[in-house]
Amino acid sequence: MELDRPKPDLIIFDCDGVLVDSELLSCRCLSEVLALFGLQLSVEQALELFLGRSTGAIEQHYRELGQVLPSEFLPRLKARVLETFAGSLQPIPGVGTVLSRLKTPYCVASSSDLDRVSLSLEVTGLAPHFGDRLYTAQMVRYGKPAPDLFLHAAGKMQASPSRTLVIEDSVSGVQAAKAAGMMVWGFVGGAHYRSRDGRAILSAAGADRVFAQMSDFWGA
Repeated sequence: MELDRPKPDLIIFDCDGVLVDSELLSCRCLSEVLALFGLQLSVEQALELFLGRSTGAIEQHYRELGQVLPSEFLPRLKARVLETFAGSLQPIPGVGTVLSRLKTPYCVASSSDLDRVSLSLEVTGLAPHFGDRLYTAQMVRYGKPAPDLFLHAAGKMQASPSRTLVIEDSVSGVQAAKAAGMMVWGFVGGAHYRSRDGRAILSAAGADRVFAQMSDFWGA
């Protein structure tokens, strides 16, 4: 079945939690690395605070609490995440089939840095689908929930925001897409939504549609 709303000229996929089932892994890494520096944050708290956000948002959060993270924090976190992803990361079930069937131009726009996105796509076998059509928060001034990243990606792909569809799994991502004037579908099939009502969360954030399996991508 074809996309059931006005056919977009571009589809932008978030990476973490949409293409790859990484959110629980990355939040566990964050919790573990913070603990090394004497800061306690549960995986559940990490999901609540930082799902869909960049590492800059983590630093900002602690600055607002009056705590400056040490300079070694980000390198340690990046190394832990990349090591964990290399050994454990899996693609979202069915996403390869969706990408293979798409005739609409598409790309990735992620809050993660380019090294992490590239590794994520490589280890899950999805990299050939995207080539160099990878856009990250490093390329813009303000990350999600600001619209900058999605507008940057649409500009690079020569698509109008009003004719762009975004696939997102986070509140900040949904808000960013809506702020950019784009249609957005919420995806709640990642492991991080097994114990949370993702449909209610993303619908409340403004998602135009929410679905839980990539096999439903073509349906309503």
